[in-house]
Amino acid sequence: MPGPRNAAPGAEGRFHKEMMGLYDRFSALGFRPVLLRRFVLLNGGVAAAKELVFKPGTTGLERLLDSGKAELSMEALMLRPEYQALFSELELKEATQRLASDSRSRSRGRLQAQPTERQ
Repeated sequence: MPGPRNAAPGAEGRFHKEMMGLYDRFSALGFRPVLLRRFVLLNGGVAAAKELVFKPGTTGLERLLDSGKAELSMEALMLRPEYQALFSELELKEATQRLASDSRSRSRGRLQAQPTERQ
């Protein structure tokens, strides 16, 4: 898997700051992604995005899509021209697919009980 391309100096720090700002943007919509914020604090914005982009239901994207605010998402942030060099082609492709996805998971990263059939 090819790694990130050469990023502009300071791009990683700016991306981290914007990832931290996602919490405030989401809060304004009535959603507080505490786990996302903690993951970014512990791992850094770029590392968090690289991992979370492959975990459906963990970034709040579904709620943003439902609110018509996809441009506020982590995935949209990853795809901004100034940050694309921080990510591999595979990571950017996944972010693009998630933004375009019609079938959105409602799991929010948690296991859900499955109904059982009664005979």
